Amino acid sequence: MDKTIEITRAVVVAGLVAGTLDIGAAALINHVGPALILQGIASGLVGMKSYAGGAGTVALGLALQLAMSIVIAGIYAAAAARLAWLRSRPVLAGLAFGLGVFVVMNLIVVPLSAFGPKPAHISLAWLLLNVVAMLVFGVIVAMIVRWGFRRVTAG
Repeated sequence: MDKTIEITRAVVVAGLVAGTLDIGAAALINHVGPALILQGIASGLVGMKSYAGGAGTVALGLALQLAMSIVIAGIYAAAAARLAWLRSRPVLAGLAFGLGVFVVMNLIVVPLSAFGPKPAHISLAWLLLNVVAMLVFGVIVAMIVRWGFRRVTAG
């Protein structure tokens, strides 16, 4: 069993699962449909015209979401390859990683993007729900990446 192929497979699966569930979580938290969430993601690249782009910007948002999620999972896997505790304690590591993803996305990535519209007010409940969503994202990534590493060592 080729280690690189197995870890890459785990990274892709982790990104697809966590990224897809994140779309659903965002839709539930914001009380909107997934298409609007995906257009919001696309707006980070194309700005406000994303909301008038129909299926094209929904597809762009989906592609961006899944690509970012796979890259994020890849970052976790690269760290887990060097730090054994990330593989042996995936829930704790995933929670910490999810919090880190939340901070990076909200303090660096989104402010540097063309995302719009910017919310006028952010409630504590909304903030906490989004933090929880990223904590879950991190745990999903960590658990699936650990599965990939276990397949390599078991095979």
